[in-house]
Amino acid sequence: MRIYKLFYIFYSIKLFSPVAIFRLFNNINKYGVNLMALLSFSAKTYGDKVALVDEQEQLTYHQLFIQSKQLSLAMREHFELEKGKKVGVLCRNHASLVKAIYAVSYSGADLYLLNTELSKEQLHNLLDRKDFDLLIYDKQLSLFVEQSIYNKAKLLSYDDILPAINNLLSKFEHKRNVRASSGKLVILTGGTTGNAKEALHKPSLFNYLNPFAALLSRLKLIKYDNVYIATPIYHGYGIAILLLFGAIGKKVIIERKFNAERACELISKQQVQVISVVPLMLHKMLRTNANALRSLTCIASGSAELNPKLVKATINQLGKILYNLYGTSEAGLTVIAKPEDLVYSPHTIGRKIEGVPLKILDDQYMEVATGKVGQLCIRNKFRVSGNSAWIETGDLGYRDERGYYFLSGRVDSMIVSGGENVYPFEVEQILLTHPEVETTAVVGISDEQFGQRLKVYVQLIPYAAMTEEDLQGWLRSRLARFQMPKEIIFVEEMPYTAIGKLDKKQLK
Repeated sequence: MRIYKLFYIFYSIKLFSPVAIFRLFNNINKYGVNLMALLSFSAKTYGDKVALVDEQEQLTYHQLFIQSKQLSLAMREHFELEKGKKVGVLCRNHASLVKAIYAVSYSGADLYLLNTELSKEQLHNLLDRKDFDLLIYDKQLSLFVEQSIYNKAKLLSYDDILPAINNLLSKFEHKRNVRASSGKLVILTGGTTGNAKEALHKPSLFNYLNPFAALLSRLKLIKYDNVYIATPIYHGYGIAILLLFGAIGKKVIIERKFNAERACELISKQQVQVISVVPLMLHKMLRTNANALRSLTCIASGSAELNPKLVKATINQLGKILYNLYGTSEAGLTVIAKPEDLVYSPHTIGRKIEGVPLKILDDQYMEVATGKVGQLCIRNKFRVSGNSAWIETGDLGYRDERGYYFLSGRVDSMIVSGGENVYPFEVEQILLTHPEVETTAVVGISDEQFGQRLKVYVQLIPYAAMTEEDLQGWLRSRLARFQMPKEIIFVEEMPYTAIGKLDKKQLK
């Protein structure tokens, strides 16, 4: 079965011919098992096709490969990059970031993708703990970096005078090839409210085979010409889409920062067919200018829960083109909901990817029955540690009799109220069915009588008017007594993290 899928993927990305297969393995032999081998293959296969477009430049696959290779050799010479060294990259979405990703991989050093939305204190703490050998960063973040205790090599992404990727490339010419072993790709999960956890990955064709095949087949990506990556590339979702579309020779469009009005203009002008978003981005674009999105034929939403109202609004305004991707930075993509799946239920995250070992387990790591809530756990071998034990996602959920998966909130969000297990997520789903509720967040709070109760935050749709008594009365016929909230707070706007997840910690 593995070989069949391998042949399918090879065929899909023009690897099926003996010449192309020889080319790929020759590149691996030449550059090592790293991202540069993949880019070299794409350069030779797709050549002068446009690979990357941002606000400043447009690059073909050949140009992207040459510049990334030169950058890697320049960084080897100037910063002595090699296996065992660590490089932190603190950049928004632009061409210099993409070149740096390939260049650092070719050097054999470990690549850490850092969240550009960290506070000054969080960034200083991270730089202190990680002790990077080289830090690549955007000029807009210079003050934060300069005020930290970091005192090793630094490189700006862009600058006219100071050492930066753009002028380092213009001054460096070195044509030799250097074979490198593979470094680690490290994605830092969370971290905007505390210390980030590391999700370590290493290149492996077979370890990524099932998710890669699922994306190609379920989203039918081969037939499209371009993708607009609206999500941050430093996040696992963003870089996965970048590398996938690079492997199949498509045009990738990126911008430094998402803005709904600008995104709608870009989609219309570039006639974008595929877009990767978090739900909040899609919501803002539909509100801004839904007509500008008519060229889209595939909307891939991930990294946060889809609001059922947003699912229905997308179908009504743009048709059945919305896909929901579920995964974690540690375990990768595991579940996909196609448009017809979201028609079946706008609440589902879809069906699991074939070949991905996903189970719903109880506290004793025993598999739960169909329809019962447990924790989604994944056994995945692509992590650097090689540990094949079950990875706890931290997400609660269940599977119905038709094989569809549904989320029930986070493990740490469940409360015990008067001896009953209460899941805030279930209450949120009920609240979202109210026609005047835009979005909501439910959290647990201490209660002297019951131990814990629920506190509800609600953002109403524009021009709606409702009191706490009105909403409490509406909920009484829809919730069990132990699920009823102790308090309801109306807010003008919900807080979100940099990647578009509802930030309940700020609410608390």
